[in-house]
Amino acid sequence: MFGRLLSSLLTPQPDRLPEPDAQLALAALLVRLARADADYSEPERSRIDRVLSTRYGLSPFETAKLRAGAEALEAEAPDTVRFTRALKDAVPHEDRMSLMQALWSVALADNARDAEEDAVIRLVADLLGISDRDSALARQSVEKTRT
Repeated sequence: MFGRLLSSLLTPQPDRLPEPDAQLALAALLVRLARADADYSEPERSRIDRVLSTRYGLSPFETAKLRAGAEALEAEAPDTVRFTRALKDAVPHEDRMSLMQALWSVALADNARDAEEDAVIRLVADLLGISDRDSALARQSVEKTRT
């Protein structure tokens, strides 16, 4: 099921991902972030579902199916560097801030900042070409909508 996407991620220069694969790649990156602290909680899973549903206009069934696939892919996927590089090629620069907001919303879903999740976000931001300042702005935007 994930063979083509995994093969693409393992090449030295991944090709631009088609939309279904880009959706799966983002979902798997969100799962990877949520699992970074070894506590993949229900609030994080619910937040991932909301991000995917809103971003891609999916039904609850489609969202659950995408997240389940992402969970399986994340467990088999290569390192975060290759994973994010492929996602970067699939998402125009102007849309990457929304990716950072999605990442922060998942990281903060359990109402706790965690060093492992922060490290994943810093790595992903750098790989997506997002500055520390812009990542902080994305986090602040998420925090404002939560209060």
